[in-house]
Amino acid sequence: MTAPTPARLAVIGAGAWGTALAQAASRARHPRQTTIWAHEGDVAQAINREHGNPLFLPGVVLPTELRATTDLAEAAKDATIVLLAVPAQHLREVTARLAPHLAAGATLVLCAKGIEVGTGKLMSEVLDETAPGVLVAVLSGPTFAAEVAAGKPTAVTLATADAAAGRTLVEALGSAALRPYLSDDVIGAQVGGAVKNVMAIACGIIEGRRLGDNARAALMTRGLAEIMRLGEALGGKRETLMGLSGLGDLALTCNSMQSRNMSLGVALGKGKSLAEALAGRRSIAEGVATAAAVRALAERQRVDMPIVNAVEAIVHHGADITRTIAAVLERPFKSEG
Repeated sequence: MTAPTPARLAVIGAGAWGTALAQAASRARHPRQTTIWAHEGDVAQAINREHGNPLFLPGVVLPTELRATTDLAEAAKDATIVLLAVPAQHLREVTARLAPHLAAGATLVLCAKGIEVGTGKLMSEVLDETAPGVLVAVLSGPTFAAEVAAGKPTAVTLATADAAAGRTLVEALGSAALRPYLSDDVIGAQVGGAVKNVMAIACGIIEGRRLGDNARAALMTRGLAEIMRLGEALGGKRETLMGLSGLGDLALTCNSMQSRNMSLGVALGKGKSLAEALAGRRSIAEGVATAAAVRALAERQRVDMPIVNAVEAIVHHGADITRTIAAVLERPFKSEG
């Protein structure tokens, strides 16, 4: 009797994070079952011929069986699990193209961290419009791509409203190195992952200005309070935001120069313009676009987010950093909460 064909997994997006996820998925299942879609032809060629992605994830050797393609239909064909690792602001366009090629019953896992500019929609809301009716999950938490690709211990939140689908995803993606913790809070997992990027820019500015560890710790704590206020306003749970996809991700991103958002903030804090700070970067610092989206969303929800407002003013309106910091410090004293 012929054994059933194993379920296929597709990773959409071959940046650092998408490539790391493909590497991690290959550890949890046979690499032939995993396909990665790349926007750039040279990236797909490097993965297929050189078994690496020197443009976005240098120094990582990928399985020889892992295949890359620039054809969305080919990537999605027969895939029962699709990991969406394209930048947040490109998700709408890519998933609209992807949707007609999805296999019946496929689960889409959101792996990008952001909120859509212009609409203020969470990534799950974008999927509701571009791929209506699909089962959606969110993978988020404290993750640097290089460490995940290297097989270093990592824990993440895997959120979905469908418990059975969640267990299937854990079996498909989980390994000794990558430890998924199930949640049913799709909203909270997205809010924590998105807004922490804005807070990381703020912490980078603090570092660039040499304002000290006390200031960074205070900013992280008050930043978490802002994240929790927005998350609850949107229907997320406090316990989610105190977990891996909230506090955990915030702690990682605000304390390491591996963070694209923190390193961007450091450059701004040292006096570089946004254009100068972004020059030469291949990977996207999601917090730049997210700052504008979060500020608009918070205003609609009547949620007070002074740190987000300050970052948005600096990166999008050229606000003077010294005066902006002074304005935040001069806010009236209040009870903690």
